[in-house]
Amino acid sequence: MYSLKLSTEALLAFVALLFVCEASPATAQSCGATGLAVQVLGSGGPELQDKRASTSYLIWDHGRARVIVDAGGGSALRFGESGAQMSQVDDFLFSHFHVDHSGDFPALIFSSWFEDRNRALPVYGPSGNEYMPSTTEFVRDLFADPHGAWRYLSDLVEPAGEGNYQLQPHDVAPSPTPVLVTRNGDMALYAVSVVHGVFPALAWRVEIGGKRIVFSGDTNGDGDGLTQLAMNADLFVAHNAVPEGATGLERRLHMPPSVIGTTAANAHVKQLVLSHRMLRTLGKEKDTEAEIRRRYSGSIAFANDLDCFPVR
Repeated sequence: MYSLKLSTEALLAFVALLFVCEASPATAQSCGATGLAVQVLGSGGPELQDKRASTSYLIWDHGRARVIVDAGGGSALRFGESGAQMSQVDDFLFSHFHVDHSGDFPALIFSSWFEDRNRALPVYGPSGNEYMPSTTEFVRDLFADPHGAWRYLSDLVEPAGEGNYQLQPHDVAPSPTPVLVTRNGDMALYAVSVVHGVFPALAWRVEIGGKRIVFSGDTNGDGDGLTQLAMNADLFVAHNAVPEGATGLERRLHMPPSVIGTTAANAHVKQLVLSHRMLRTLGKEKDTEAEIRRRYSGSIAFANDLDCFPVR
């Protein structure tokens, strides 16, 4: 009788464990089920010690995954955990091609190879310079014949017939003011060039159903372009990669909390989400929020992997 009791308890514990394992993905899948939402696939930077995926975002529209912004390391796994399908995605956007923003792109694309996708996937990102490839170069260097790293998937970038799956990379020309990149039914994509050291970089605005979602990408905040792009945004995702008082290269690449707060305030954004949270800013959330609050009085949230932010 005693051994039977132990077996029953063990069985119940095992069933409970299975329930927890099954429930977690279901929770993630509820993001955007009844409206528009941004899910953070990667809230970290290039470091691995904090166990966060690198930068990546997913826009849900009534249960459908429509737009991916960046694809840093670990984000492909988070994409799978979100319950999204690559066959649903309308557009893939890149802010720039540092590894912590682009490293999992091949994994996502290879995953999509096994899905029932029968239409092109547009990929938009910056033009290149001597330090970085353009978007078209980036995609072709990965997949195209004869020298692509994974050229066995060259069908993805070769001319395809109507109704076939193909990547369609596009270079977005630099512009200090926001420009309309493309319009697809009820969705419009706008971009503006931002300063990220010597590296070509873009900030993005996605408009769906009258709502505005803005992604700062990595930038030091110089110029007015980001503020113009973020004007009256319903949700503004800004990168909290450096603390207040950062100097040198860190400051030339990223905006500190005071600049984030000033940008959010001047653009009158409704909700601010802080992501790309590197080790040097983790644990400094109170100081970061205090700096932002001196300038911006709206909603502030610190992002973690798989967090879901409804766009209201």
